[in-house]
Amino acid sequence: MEELVGLREGSSGSPVTLQELWGPCPRIRRGIRGGLEWLKQKLFRVGEDWYFLMTLGVLMALISYAMNFAIGRVVRGSGIPELKTILSGVVLEDYLDIKNFGAKVVGLTCTLATGSTLFLGKVGPFVHLSVMIAAYLGRVHTKAIGEPENKSKQNEMLVAAAAVGVATVFAAPFSGVLFSIEVMSSHFSVWDYWRGFFAATCGAFMFRLLAVFNSEQETITSLYKTNFRVDVPFDLPEIFFFVALGAICGILSCAYLFCQRTFLGFVKTNRVTSKLLATSKPLYSALAALVLASITYPPGVGRFIASRLSMKQHLESLFDNNSWALMTRNSSPPWPEELDPQNLWFEWYHPRFTIFGTLAFFLVMKFWMLILATTIPMPAGYFMPIFIFGAAIGRLIGEALAVAFPEGIVAGGVTNPIMPGGYALAGAAAFSGAVTHTISTALLAFELTGQIVHALPVLMAVLAANAIAQSFQPSFYDGTIIVKKLPYLPWIRGRKISSHRVTVEHFMNTTITTVAKDTPLEEVVKVVTSTDMAKYLLVESTESQILVGTMERAHLVQALQAEPPSWAPGHQQCLQDILAGGCPMEPVTLQLSPETSLHQAHNLFELLHLQSLPVTSRGRAVGSVSWVELKKAISSLTNPPAPK
Repeated sequence: MEELVGLREGSSGSPVTLQELWGPCPRIRRGIRGGLEWLKQKLFRVGEDWYFLMTLGVLMALISYAMNFAIGRVVRGSGIPELKTILSGVVLEDYLDIKNFGAKVVGLTCTLATGSTLFLGKVGPFVHLSVMIAAYLGRVHTKAIGEPENKSKQNEMLVAAAAVGVATVFAAPFSGVLFSIEVMSSHFSVWDYWRGFFAATCGAFMFRLLAVFNSEQETITSLYKTNFRVDVPFDLPEIFFFVALGAICGILSCAYLFCQRTFLGFVKTNRVTSKLLATSKPLYSALAALVLASITYPPGVGRFIASRLSMKQHLESLFDNNSWALMTRNSSPPWPEELDPQNLWFEWYHPRFTIFGTLAFFLVMKFWMLILATTIPMPAGYFMPIFIFGAAIGRLIGEALAVAFPEGIVAGGVTNPIMPGGYALAGAAAFSGAVTHTISTALLAFELTGQIVHALPVLMAVLAANAIAQSFQPSFYDGTIIVKKLPYLPWIRGRKISSHRVTVEHFMNTTITTVAKDTPLEEVVKVVTSTDMAKYLLVESTESQILVGTMERAHLVQALQAEPPSWAPGHQQCLQDILAGGCPMEPVTLQLSPETSLHQAHNLFELLHLQSLPVTSRGRAVGSVSWVELKKAISSLTNPPAPK
C-alpha cells in the first residue's frame, strides 16, 4: 500500500508524508533536516573535495597516533635522538625490539598519507626501522653461531643500518653513510666504512631498481631531475651571493632551532598541553592536525603556500632553473583548477601576491607550522621539511637576484643569466645542514639531482651556515635530546672553554664505596643492603686501598646467599673466601688519574662508550667519575658560577 502524502498547511510547497505531519516534534525535525540540507549545499557548492581531504588528513593523524598508543611509545617521533643515545653507550629498553616494527610501519604510512597537510617526512622513522631490523638480525646471527653478544660489533651494525635508512629514502648511498656518521657518531672507525657503503649501496640500488620495475622510470636515474647549465652554471661574482645565502640560512636555522626547542619544552611543561599529552594524546594530535589542515586548505590560505603540491613536487618546482619573476613580468598565468604537472610553478604565483609574496608567505607560515608538527606524537621525519624550507629560502634569494640582474652578471665580457634553481639547491643543503649540524647535506643535494655543477658554491654555503649554527645553537637532534632529558654527553669545544686546564680532581666523586678482600662478610652484607650501586670497587685491603678490580652487585648478592656459615673455631669469614669460591671479579683495565684533564676524560667516555671510571692515585682508589660528574663539569665551564 502506497504511503499517503499531504501538503503543509497554508502552503503549496513540497509534499510531506503523514508520518512526518503526525510524528513527534515535527517543526524541530524539519528544522534539523533543513539545516543539514543547507550545509550539504554549501559544502558541495565549492565543487571540489577539499573538505574530505582535510578530514582525511585529520583521520590519518589520529590513526597514526592510535597505532602508537596501542602498541608502543618507542615508535613515536623521529627515532634518531634515541638512536644517538644508544650509540653513546646507554641502553634504552624496548627501543630496538622487533615487535615495534609493525607499529612503526603502519604509523609512518598513515603519516605519509596526510601528504602536504602535516608536511612531515620519513627519514627518521626509516632509520629507526632499519636499526630495528639490524638489531634483530644481529641477535639471530649470534644465536645461530653460538657466540656471545659483542657490544662494539652491534654498534657497528647500527651505524651501518642508519646509513641504509637514509640511502633507501633518497637513493643516495654516499651522503647516506656520511650523514649517519655525522649525526650519530662522535668517533667512527675507518674499518666500518665498507660496511656502511656496502649496505647503503645495496639499499639505494634496490630502491631505484624497483622504480624501474614499476614503470616509474625508464632506467636508474636521479630522484629529482634538473636542467642546470653545465658549461657555465654560475659566475665567479655569484660566489659572494652563495656565501651570503649560507649566512642567511645559518641565522634562520638558529632562530628555528631556538623556537623549536623552546616550544617543545613549553608543550611539555605547560599545564594544559602537558595534561593533554598525558591523558588525551588523541585530542592533542587531532587539534594540531586540524590547525595544520585548516591552514593548508587550498581554496583558502593554502592557495598562497602551494599546498596542492606534494613534497616531491615542491622540490621539483623549486629546483626549476627558469626565473618565475621574469616570466610573470609581462604576463600573468592563470591559476589552474587542477594541478598541472607540466607547470608546477603556477602554484607559486598569485596576481596579488606575486612570486615574492607567495615565497615569503610560505616561509613565514611553514616556519611555525613545522615547529607545531614536531610536537605531534606520531612517527615522522623532520629532515625533508627543513630541506624544502631551505630550498624556498634559496629560491627567494635567487628570484630577487634575477630581478636585480635581469640580463645576468657580466664577467670577462660574457653575460651569464642567474639560475634561481641553483640558489634553491644551495639553500636546501645549507639550511638542512645548519639545522642538523652536518656537511654531508651538500653531497646529498648532488646525489638527489644527479648534477654536481654547483659543487663549490653549495659547499661554501653549507660551510657558512654551519659556522653560524654550530656557534650558537645545538643541532635539531641534540636539542630534542635536551628537551626529552635523554642521557647523553654534551660536546666540549676546547676553543671556547678551558677544558684542558680542568682536571679530574676538580669534579670527581670522592664519596665512593669500596669493599676490601679482608672485609668480614657481616660488613659486606651491610654495604650491599645500605647501597644500591651496580658495581663495587674491590681493593686489596682496608688499609692500603689498592684497587684490584670491580664486582657486580648481582654476582656479589648471589655469592653471599650461597655461602654457608663457617663453624670453624676462631675463623671469621671475609670477602676473600667468597672470591676463592669462584665469585667473578672483573680486573680494572682502564682508570683515570686525578691529573687527567676534562677533555681527555670526555674523549675516553665518548670513544669507548663508558658509563663510569674509577680514579686512582698511585694505585689507591680515591674517587670515581660518571656521566653525572662530567655533565656538571661541562655545564659549570659553559656557564661558570658568578664570583662571590
